[in-house]
Amino acid sequence: MTDAQETAAEPELRTTGGGPPDDGLAVEGVPIPLLEPREGIPPVVSTPEALDAVVAAFAGGTGPVAVDAERASGYRYGQRAYLVQLRREGAGTALIDPVGCPDLSGLGEVLAGTEWILHAATQDLPCLREIGMVPTRLFDTELAGRLAGFPRVGLGAMVESVLGYALEKGHSAVDWSTRPLPEPWLRYAALDVELLVDLRDSLEKELDRQGKLEWAQQEFDAIAAAPPAPPRKDPWRRTSGMHKVRRRRQMAVVRELWTARDKVAQRRDVSPGKVLSDAAIVEAALALPLNVHALTALPGFGHRMGRRQLEQWQAAVDRARDLPDAELPQPGQPVAGPPPPRSWADKDPVAAARLSAARAAVSALAERLNLPQENLITPDTVRRVCWEPPGEATPDAVAEALAVYGARPWQIEQVTPLLTRALAATV
Repeated sequence: MTDAQETAAEPELRTTGGGPPDDGLAVEGVPIPLLEPREGIPPVVSTPEALDAVVAAFAGGTGPVAVDAERASGYRYGQRAYLVQLRREGAGTALIDPVGCPDLSGLGEVLAGTEWILHAATQDLPCLREIGMVPTRLFDTELAGRLAGFPRVGLGAMVESVLGYALEKGHSAVDWSTRPLPEPWLRYAALDVELLVDLRDSLEKELDRQGKLEWAQQEFDAIAAAPPAPPRKDPWRRTSGMHKVRRRRQMAVVRELWTARDKVAQRRDVSPGKVLSDAAIVEAALALPLNVHALTALPGFGHRMGRRQLEQWQAAVDRARDLPDAELPQPGQPVAGPPPPRSWADKDPVAAARLSAARAAVSALAERLNLPQENLITPDTVRRVCWEPPGEATPDAVAEALAVYGARPWQIEQVTPLLTRALAATV
């Protein structure tokens, strides 16, 4: 551990020399409201000709590119992008409509090799990938804030504490599939990338001051290199309230209703929750209604729902009721890896002791380094190493095990000594 890491305390708060012109006199400790983009609200790009102009402008820009995307979560089916915002020195800000311009691979190509700045990159990368934008280098300002020890890492909080400006965040959860997009929403979207480059520069300096810049770069590289997440197996099992459903026949009702709802939501391009709530699915599974009349009496299936809708939900319940026992879902999925920690004391008391010692050591180190435990090393990795430790608890063996589970070099360097001691002490 370096001296800088050993003495890392609260991150320094500072403002950059760049940024937008002040809208008023700054008062010490009071953030300056950021009300307008520097060059005003750019027009929304929605035609091939306008997109070609943006591609040319950003190809001629310099330095990193700030990138953000707006989705319509809770309104539309899936997580597609409905607006993409970019900003780069020499190119200004661009607002692109992926509905009118669904293929942004040309823009992605001219930005290949350029560092992309995103806030909470893992949230936006899947929808950007769908439209042909895949970074090879990135800087995640949210993750940088976590590693630097900031207590609040939302974009608004980071811009305020680091740069001294207040972003208006009132439109974050609106329906971005709306067309045309209202001007206040477009202003909000443009301001989201207005200061990302300035924020990135200040966070880089702060990470360097704390001796964590190389750690951050390893994390960013891992995000950029990560493949797309595979489709989730049995996604119906994630229905909210599923813990109430105990019997296999009831689980089959959840599965049938979830699948029917998903097909309707996809066809109508609306959020599944707007078609039928999770709570209603669970109520039907628990009650196993015999007919539409009984279904109508359940919460979530009230008088506002049409007869045709009620019949399709009852048909799903009937399908589940008629399934032979052999086709009913099993109570739980096969779990890869260790069992839940709460059961360790009964299953393997020695492993439970290893985990307790390891958790305490990780917690203490994370506190000294002023960063969240889950960023120092994932809890799942700690559990796996403690449940099935190397044959010999040597530093090399522990380091190798951590690497197999995906730990980055900086994480391996930091936690190998303490995990080695925790494993050796409970042999």
